[in-house]
Amino acid sequence: MKSLWKFLGSLILVAALSSGISLSVYTHLNSKQSETSSSNVFDQSLTKLVAINGEVAEHTDFTVAAENSVHAVVHIKSVAKPAVSQNQRYFDPFEFFFGQGQGRQYTPQPRIGFGSGVIISTDGYIMTNNHVIEGADEIEVTMNDNLTYNAKLVGADPVTDIALLKIEASGLAVIPFGDSDKLKVGEWVLAVGNPFNLTSTVTAGIVSAKGRGNVFPTRGRGNSQMVIESFIQTDAAVNPGNSGGALVNTKGELVGINTAIYSETGNFAGYSFAIPIAIAGKVAADLKQYGAVQRAILGVSIMNIDALKKDKPEEAAKLKVNEGAYIADFAMKSAAKDAGIEVGDVIIAVNDMKIKSVNALQEAISRYNPGTKVKITVMRGNAEKVYTVELKNDQGNTEVVKNVSGTELLGAAFQELSSQKQKEYGINYGIEVTGLTDGKMKQAGIKTSFIILTVNERKVASVDDFKKYVDQVLKQNADDKVLFIKGFYPNGRVDYYAINLND
Repeated sequence: MKSLWKFLGSLILVAALSSGISLSVYTHLNSKQSETSSSNVFDQSLTKLVAINGEVAEHTDFTVAAENSVHAVVHIKSVAKPAVSQNQRYFDPFEFFFGQGQGRQYTPQPRIGFGSGVIISTDGYIMTNNHVIEGADEIEVTMNDNLTYNAKLVGADPVTDIALLKIEASGLAVIPFGDSDKLKVGEWVLAVGNPFNLTSTVTAGIVSAKGRGNVFPTRGRGNSQMVIESFIQTDAAVNPGNSGGALVNTKGELVGINTAIYSETGNFAGYSFAIPIAIAGKVAADLKQYGAVQRAILGVSIMNIDALKKDKPEEAAKLKVNEGAYIADFAMKSAAKDAGIEVGDVIIAVNDMKIKSVNALQEAISRYNPGTKVKITVMRGNAEKVYTVELKNDQGNTEVVKNVSGTELLGAAFQELSSQKQKEYGINYGIEVTGLTDGKMKQAGIKTSFIILTVNERKVASVDDFKKYVDQVLKQNADDKVLFIKGFYPNGRVDYYAINLND
């Protein structure tokens, strides 16, 4: 009997163990199946997400855009020579005629800057930032294959910070222009350039914002020229040396010119800014065709609505819109006023393009030439009104603005000193004024035979040097466009002249 009970007990124990093992195995397998099922659901969801917009997967591959861009982005080296050449004696007329000795020894160093540029035509036109080449005496361009060229400055525009260079070459790679207006916030873009002198560098990011203005409060302030700021903001890494490089979309199209970063350290810290190609392309085309930007203006003084709310809350309270450009006043010659627009109107569209701010209005108008007729939509009280405005230039007419050279403005003729005259005067540089018309030099009191030695403390070794220095001053974005000319007359009289080029 005991043996029977012992047998039954063993049987029950084995059954219990088997049930436990079976339950454990089932639970484990069921858990694995659930995990697999969950994983499949996640994978299916991801697949559906990609399938919703086929461009998501396609546009994460930047290799084609990068390959097509790097060959059309160049390295730019700009050299600004010092006022006195290294290891050369600097002639001071006071010392020569009245002092001890005939000069003093100086060893100033040239100022060298680096940046990037974008080839925009197969025959060698290159777009870059004005601040990359401003004040340069020599500009050297290095291609992606390490070939180097000397570049000539075709023209520059401090207002938009765009400059156009030309090298003697053909069959060059170019980046086709895209449409910066169609860029969307969140869209992938590539920044191509030469940060820290590292050539052919490509970084990726997204468009963080469009029409960004007032990013750099000190830029353009304190001078008479306006500054157009309507940047494409991205989070693509841009560093010193990237300036003037390309911002391209995933199709490899040029949509902007990288120009600045927002940083407290001087290096990339999260955001970078590019000039939309809609602005930069128009400026480059004008510089190539006319030598000067054909800038259209409405002739209005404008404010953002949020600024109006702070300065004139009672006026802002009357408005029925919260976005646009508020008309605060008119210029003496105003195309907008002539068309019927009034103080207190808010411009909300230009040719049906929505205007949200002052920067957006400046960008929109900067695309047109004087003489173009545009449709301006304003909000006046509760009513929306549309006017046709013929845009003018800053002279109040529609004529083509020409790039007047410095020597034309000064009204003078020059020649370099012969070796005999250099020996006679005890100098080895300088140019002579040989003729005068009714220009600024004659108005300043300069007479023929005056020997020009320096302009703004820069040694004048040739007539070309003098013309270049004068043109550089003319292109400065500043109120004080002044020439400080130092020299002497053959009778030994030393003279200094200050010539204001602002008018």
